[in-house]
Formats: sequence, structure tokens, C-alpha cells
Amino acid sequence: MAAAGALAKHEQILVLDPPTDLKFKGPFTDVVTTNLKLRNPSDRKVCFKVKTTAPRRYCVRPNSGIIDPGSSVIVSVMLQPFDYDPNEKSKHKFMVQTTYAPPNISDMEAVWKEAKPDELMDSKLRCVFEMPSENDKLNDIDASKPAPVLNTSKQDGPMPKAHSVSLNDTETRKLVEECKRLQAEIMKLTDENRHLRDEGLRLRKVAHSDKSGSPTALALRDNGSNSLPSLLVVIAAIFIGFFLGKFIL
Repeated sequence: MAAAGALAKHEQILVLDPPTDLKFKGPFTDVVTTNLKLRNPSDRKVCFKVKTTAPRRYCVRPNSGIIDPGSSVIVSVMLQPFDYDPNEKSKHKFMVQTTYAPPNISDMEAVWKEAKPDELMDSKLRCVFEMPSENDKLNDIDASKPAPVLNTSKQDGPMPKAHSVSLNDTETRKLVEECKRLQAEIMKLTDENRHLRDEGLRLRKVAHSDKSGSPTALALRDNGSNSLPSLLVVIAAIFIGFFLGKFIL
């Protein structure tokens, strides 16, 4: 009778990947994670839960749930850090237990409690610990190196000079010559202004001694007043030369 009951037990409906071994690759000084894929190829919902013989050594997310028809679930199995001994074989095992989901599910715990033994399906997996080989270490080092960043801003050939930043030799030479010409004009106007100022002083003295109403005095006053625009021109030229000199330097 017991043998008949064992034969009546359903085969695992889920497809496991990997099917038999959960491999964890060291070093084991930090948490090591491996994934288990559960695929439901049937046309019914399937409840599952994941158990282990060493619950304190592993963290499983999710450790239970429901898989819709034609869907898959990725279960992450996280091995906690420990002192690895290569001479010690792992005795840890996992079991994926499943059952068809009832039409109305309100309490997952109740589903498992009320499930009959012949309705349960299970698959067992053993844990395998592996240390990385020398080739794996080299590959990991190469993978961790940052990829070279291409300088997309680099252009073929010489970079063009920015006209707003520097001037070429021809423009500089033109500005220097213009500055020299303006300076010569300023010196010339300064001399003329000095001459006109001296002449104006002399004429004012002569006009003061003559009668104020005489034609000679009126003409002298007109000549003295004409020196004022020339003085303004000289001042303007000085400012222009000053700013051009600053620009060149």
C-alpha cells in the first residue's frame, strides 16, 4: 500500500534551471548569490516554496509564491560569508516543493497545510562550492578594468584658431600701424593746440589793449573761440589711442 501511494505522487510540474545543482563560486568572504529559475509550462497556477537544510546559511528571495501558467520566477539564493575549507564537501541541499493552486487562494499557509501528500511535487538540488581558477581571476580583473573612453571631441587635423581669442599676424600689424598713425596725429594736434593756445593768449592781450568795439578786437575774439573745437578733438584722439593701446597689449 505504501509503495502504491509513493507511485501515485505527481512528478514535478515546474522546470528548474539549473535542474540539480546550485553552484556558488568563491571567494566566500562576502555574500555569494546564485539564481534558480522556475518555469511553469502548464495551464494552471502553481504554488511553490523553497526549503533548505541550512536555513541560517542562506537567504532566499522569494522563498514562496504563485507562478501563473506559462510564466517564470527567478529565485535568488544568497550564501552568507564563511571560512571555506576545500577539503570539506558541502552537505547543504535545497528542495523546491510545489502544488497546483486551488481556485480561490486567500491564505498560502493554509494551502500547504491542507494539501494532501499525493498532491505535492518536489525537486531536490545540492549545493556546490567552487573557488575561481586562475583564468577566472584574470578574466575578472580584465572585466573590472574600465573601458577606454574615446575622446569624441578630438578632430582630425589641427584645431582651428578661435578668432574671438587671438588675432593673426596681419591683423596685429594693421592695428599697430593704425595706433602709430593715431599717436602721430595726436602729437601733431597737441602741437597745434599748444600753438593755438599761445596765439590765443597773445591775441587776448592785444584785444584787451584795443577798443572793445573795433573790428580788430572782434576778429581776435573769433580766432580765440575757434581753438576750443580743436582742443576737444585732441582730447578725443587721446582717449582713442589709449583704448587701442590697451587692446593691443
